[in-house]
Amino acid sequence: MIANQLDKAYEPHEVERRWYAYWEENQLFAAKEESPQPSYSIVIPPPNVTGVLHMGHALNNTLQDILCRYRRLRGDNVLWMPGTDHAGIATQNVVEKKLAAEGKDRHQLGRGKFIEAVWQWRAQYGSAIINQLKRLGASCDWRRERFTMDEGLSRAVRQVFVQLYEEGLIYRGDYIINWCHRCHTALADLEVEHEEHAGHLYHIRYPFPDGSGGIVVATTRPETMLGDTAVAVHPDDERYQKIGAQTVILPLMDKEIPIIRDSYVDMSFGTGGLKVTPAHDPNDFEIGLRHNLPRVKVIGDDGRMTSEAGRFQGLDRFRCREEVVQALKQENLLEKVEPYQHSVGHCYRCKTVIEPNLSRQWFVKVKPLAEKAIDAVKTGQTVIIPAMWANTYFDWMHNIRDWCISRQIWWGHQIPAWTCEGCDEIIVAMEAPAVCPFCKGHNLEQETDVLDTWFSSALWPFSTMGWPDGTPLLQKFYPTSVLVTGFDILFFWVARMMMMGIHFMGDVPFKDVYVHALVRDEEGQKMSKSKGNVIDPLTIIERYGTDAFRFTLAAFAAQGRDIKMSAKRVEGYRHFINKVWNAARFSLMHLDRGYQAIQSERLSLPDRWILSRLHQVTAAVSEALDSYRFNDAASELYKFVWHEFCDWYLEAIKPVLYEKEDPGHKEATLGVLWRVLRDTLALLHPFIPFVTEEIWHQLPGTNGSIMTAAYPSAGTDAARIAADKDAEAQMALLIGIISGIRNIRGEMDIAPSRSLAVTIQTHHANLRETVEGQRNLIINLARLESLTVGDHMERPKSSATVIVDGATIFVRLAGIIDFTKEWERLEKELNKLAADLATVSRKLDNADFLSKAPAQVVAKVRAQQTRLLEKQRKLQVNLERLKEAET
Repeated sequence: MIANQLDKAYEPHEVERRWYAYWEENQLFAAKEESPQPSYSIVIPPPNVTGVLHMGHALNNTLQDILCRYRRLRGDNVLWMPGTDHAGIATQNVVEKKLAAEGKDRHQLGRGKFIEAVWQWRAQYGSAIINQLKRLGASCDWRRERFTMDEGLSRAVRQVFVQLYEEGLIYRGDYIINWCHRCHTALADLEVEHEEHAGHLYHIRYPFPDGSGGIVVATTRPETMLGDTAVAVHPDDERYQKIGAQTVILPLMDKEIPIIRDSYVDMSFGTGGLKVTPAHDPNDFEIGLRHNLPRVKVIGDDGRMTSEAGRFQGLDRFRCREEVVQALKQENLLEKVEPYQHSVGHCYRCKTVIEPNLSRQWFVKVKPLAEKAIDAVKTGQTVIIPAMWANTYFDWMHNIRDWCISRQIWWGHQIPAWTCEGCDEIIVAMEAPAVCPFCKGHNLEQETDVLDTWFSSALWPFSTMGWPDGTPLLQKFYPTSVLVTGFDILFFWVARMMMMGIHFMGDVPFKDVYVHALVRDEEGQKMSKSKGNVIDPLTIIERYGTDAFRFTLAAFAAQGRDIKMSAKRVEGYRHFINKVWNAARFSLMHLDRGYQAIQSERLSLPDRWILSRLHQVTAAVSEALDSYRFNDAASELYKFVWHEFCDWYLEAIKPVLYEKEDPGHKEATLGVLWRVLRDTLALLHPFIPFVTEEIWHQLPGTNGSIMTAAYPSAGTDAARIAADKDAEAQMALLIGIISGIRNIRGEMDIAPSRSLAVTIQTHHANLRETVEGQRNLIINLARLESLTVGDHMERPKSSATVIVDGATIFVRLAGIIDFTKEWERLEKELNKLAADLATVSRKLDNADFLSKAPAQVVAKVRAQQTRLLEKQRKLQVNLERLKEAET
C-alpha cells in the first residue's frame, strides 16, 4: 500500500509554475520538421505587442491549446506557431503618450530616433502578453516565436508588396478614405467603428439661378456643402422631369453647380435631391467619377476648413457646421432642422469621429484576389465553423472594396517605394535603389507612409514559416490545420489571409476556420471598462487556478452562443478540479504499480460498467473535439468523472479495496482502477493540463510527461475496453434503484445513519437476477439493514413507493419517521412557499414593474418564481407520498 502521495488539498500556483517550467525545459511543445508523424499546425492570432490578456485572448488561446494538446496525445507532430503583432497605430500611440509625459513629441525626435524609442519600448514591455499566455498554459513552440516587424517577416512583406505592384494589384491613387484627424492617418473600412448618434438632418434650399424656385436637399453634415460640385436627382423622378434649370446656386459660396441625373439617388428620401460632394463622401466620389465632376476638398487633414471653404477657412469642422447653419438661416436657405438618429464612424483606436476625405493613398486591388478566396470556401477547401459565418464571409467578400494599405504614421513597414525627384517616376523594389532606372538620377526619396498592420498579418500563416524561402517547416506544416478566431476579425484578418495565402502559396492557409463567440458578463452584457463589468482573467487565475478557469471556458464554449462568465462559475469548476484531485488521491492509496493488463474473466459488474463507460466517453470526447464542440467534450468528461467514476464506481469498489468481500477480485479491480484513472487523466489533460500532469507523475507505471502519453483509444488494451451494453443496462437498473431509495431518504428527511428495510417487487426474472446478484452493492450504497426481492410481494404497511424500470421499491418507514411531525413540517414549508410565491407573482403582475425595471431584474424575478414553483411541486409530491405511506 502506498502512503498518500498527493497533498490533502490541491494548491494550483506552485504546481502550475513547476510544470510549465518542466514542459519548456524538456521542449515538449516543440514541433519537428523531420518527424514522420502526421502534421497538425495552428498559427496563433498574434496579440498586439501592447496587449494584456483579456477574456477574448483567454478563450481563443485556451481552445487552441486544447486542440494542440489533444492532437499531441493522438500522436500528431504539432506546430503551434506563436508571435506578436507590431500593432502600428496602437503601439505608436502608447510610445507617443510616454514621450508626452516626458515633455517630448515624435517630431522633436525625428523618425529614426522615434523608431528606436519604439523598439526600446518593445524590448522592455513587449513580452508581457507572452508571459501571460504562458500563465494560461499555452503550449506554443516558443523557440519559433515571431514578430511582424522582425527581419524575416519584413522581407516577406517587401516581397509581397513588390510582386503585387508588378502584377498591377497595388496602385497609388486619389480616393475617398476614412481619415482620423487625431491619429493623422487613413483607416481601412474595417478599422472604423460605427455608433448610433442623435444628430440632426438639415434641409437646405439650393436656388435656381433665375430665382424661380430650387431644390431642397437634406444632409447631416452641412459643413461639407461648401465642397459640393453638383446636385443629383433620379432620372425617373417625375418631380424633376420638367424643370427648366440646368444648374443651382451653391448656398454661401455664390457659384453655380450642375443638376445631374443619377440612378443612385433615393427618390423616397426627402425631396429626392442629393448634394454631391466628391471629395468628402465615398458614394459621391463614385457619382463624381461617372459624371466627371471636380473634387473640392474643403476639410483638411487637420480637421480644419481649407481655403476652398471661403470665409470659413481655418475653422474646426464642427465649429464650421455651427457657422454654416447660422449663415443659412440668415440667408433664409435653411428650410428646416429635424432630429435624426444615424450611424457615425469613429476611429477604432482613439474614438475620434472619422472624416471621409480625399487623399492620395496606396491600395490593393482586391477583387481578383477575393474571387479565389470565395471559391475556396464554396468548394470546401476551407470550411468555416459554425456554418452561419460562411454567409457573412460571402456577403463581405462579394461587396469588397479596394483595400487602402497606407498609413501616415512612423511605426510599421515603410512602403518600399521611391520617387525620383528628377523625373517623378516611382520605383518599387526590395532594396533601396542607388539610381533611377528611368532618368539615371540619384535623388530618390522613399515613401514616408507605412503599411497597414493587417498587411503583414495577412501573410502570417506562411511568412512565420520562412516564406519566401521554401523551408522544411513551410513544406511540412502549410496549409495549417485550423484557425481559431473571433468573429470580429473574420474580415480584418481571416479573409485577407485567405486571399494572400491562395495567391502566394497556391493553397488555402487553413483547412478549417473555427469562429468562437464572445465572452460576456453573467448578465450577457458585453464587457467594457465604462460599464465596470470587465472580468480580469489573471485575477480569476490567481483566485481559482488556471485549470478551473480553462475548464469553465471550454464548458461554455458552445458553437454560436456567447459565454456568460462569472467568478461563481469558475468557482464551481474549481470544485470539479478538487473532485479530480480527491478521486486520484483516494485511488493512489490503493495502487502500488502499473496494472497493464485487464483481467476480463474476473471483472465485477461495476468494473465492466466503468470500462464500458470509459470506452463510450473516449469516443464521444474525440468526436466532439474533432468537430470543435468543446462544450460537449467538457460536459462528457465532467459527467463521467463526477457522476460515474466518483459517485458510483469508487463507492461501489470500496468493499473490494478494503477486502471486505471478494478478496480474489481485488487484483482485477485494481487493474481496472489503474486503467480508468490513467485514461481519464489523458482525456482531461487538454482541458486541465496542470493538475493532470501533477497526478500523472504519482501514478505507478507511467513514464515521463503526460504530454507524451498515448491517447486512450490507442492503448494496448483498447480491444478489451469496449462497449458492454449488458453491463450498462444492469448498472442503470441498480443506480435507479439506489437513487430511488436515496430520494425517499432525502424527501422524508431520514438521517443517512439510519439503516432502512427495503422490498423490491418485479415480475421480470432478469431484473430479479441482477438485483440478487448485486445485493451487497445495493445494501452498501443505499445503506440498508435488509433487502427482500420477489415477484409477488405485498406492499408493507407504512412504506414509501418508487418505481424504477419495471421494479417497484417499497421503503418501510414505520419506526423511522414520526408521520405527524413530518406532516406538520411539510405543511409549514408549503405555507411559507405560498406566501413567497404570492409576493413574486404580485411583482410579475405589475405592468409598471415589467415596463420600468431593467430586463435583468425582471429575468431574476421570473427565475425566482420558477425555483419556488419547482420547490412547491416537490414538497407537494412529498406530502402525497407521506399520505400514501401512512396508509
